[in-house]
Amino acid sequence: MARINTQQASGTPATAYTPRYIDIGINLADPIFRGRYHGKQRHPDDLKAVVGRAVEVGCTKLIVTGSSFKSSRDALKLAKEFPGTVFSTAGIHPCSSSIFSPSHHKHHDESQSEGEEDEHTPACDPDPSKPIPDGEGVDHERSTKIIADLSDFITQARNNTSSSSPGLVAFGEFGLDYDRLHYCSKEVQLHSFAAQLALAASLTPQLPLFLHSRAAHADFVRLLKEAFGPRLERLEKGGVVHSFTGTVDEMRELMDLGLYIGINGCSFKTAENCEVVREVDLSRLMIETDGPWCEVRPSHEGWKYLVEWEAKAKAASEAIAAEEAEVAAPAAAAAAAAANNSTNSSEGQENVEQPERKEKPKKQQQQQQQQQQQGKKNQKKEPEVPERYKVVKKEKWEEGAMVKGRNEPCTIERVAKIVAGIKGVSLEEVCEAAWANTVKVFGLDS
Repeated sequence: MARINTQQASGTPATAYTPRYIDIGINLADPIFRGRYHGKQRHPDDLKAVVGRAVEVGCTKLIVTGSSFKSSRDALKLAKEFPGTVFSTAGIHPCSSSIFSPSHHKHHDESQSEGEEDEHTPACDPDPSKPIPDGEGVDHERSTKIIADLSDFITQARNNTSSSSPGLVAFGEFGLDYDRLHYCSKEVQLHSFAAQLALAASLTPQLPLFLHSRAAHADFVRLLKEAFGPRLERLEKGGVVHSFTGTVDEMRELMDLGLYIGINGCSFKTAENCEVVREVDLSRLMIETDGPWCEVRPSHEGWKYLVEWEAKAKAASEAIAAEEAEVAAPAAAAAAAAANNSTNSSEGQENVEQPERKEKPKKQQQQQQQQQQQGKKNQKKEPEVPERYKVVKKEKWEEGAMVKGRNEPCTIERVAKIVAGIKGVSLEEVCEAAWANTVKVFGLDS
């Protein structure tokens, strides 16, 4: 367990916890982390700085999500570029599953959905206005080829990594998403999920599952049970339902099946979401950012827990500073008195009468007061939740700064603090539970 030594005010030894995190879901393969937005280079590639900031806050392991053939390949490349820090998954996201449909015109190895300028991962927010209707069916010949190619990719990835530094650690991201049928119809999603579950069940040994479920719980659980048994007893390595936003009852059913629950900024949007987080067993908890999406926002219900956390941390810091000043005060006073006595006893010192201090004119005093008041008005209000790093717009990018609206793995500390606040437990309990669960399921070094 990571700790550093500190001193209590009484002088007796104490230990202060140093948080450690594993981000189980970060889309580092998205070109936004290379400075590319919708096909245009807006600022320099700063991926290494993004990883560096994560490590600085204690997030020393990152599982990069593969959601299509291209992003799965890119995620595996990142695992090789940052061995021991970055790991990867491989699968076809429900929003990328249009590659199974007859109307998909690109080869499945090139893109995840039609009409994309650049391979951005699907954004979090639903769009119910333009759902793709059922009825088109599935291209079964293409489906056979897709699953065969995915199987080959997984086999090659596993053969080309060592047990001491595994690259590919999970099958996914895959599942169902009925909130975002504008990317892919329900019938095609169901086929994609079932076909991938069959592949996942056939692997020897199996991989842990990195799962996605939005507004599709009944179908999601039904297909899992069809693939792995009514209690998922044939699921060898377990799995996590990431970015969870379902109900308390749905969450409990998933935990009863032995699955883990992934929590990120999208899990804090409403009071109902926060109630679900409160009920997640620590023994089933994992945390994530799902960057560049799913950042924690002031409009989220969970934000107030972060404000409370920071206020308590500030008060504690000020109390420690006050205690230290109080302890140091007698010594400072004694040193000042000694210096004054030394000055007074200097030989040959002459008493020179000091001129009387003239009072400042009233007008000058008023001007000074006005200047002081204006200075206070010009001071920026201290934010309720301070930023660890400077944040700038992408158009004003600068080295060492985060980009506004681009969620990064270093913000996982906010997720952990909010979970702790909601559940009424310590940050250490949250971090250590999530760390242990993640290491166990994905086979990472602790």
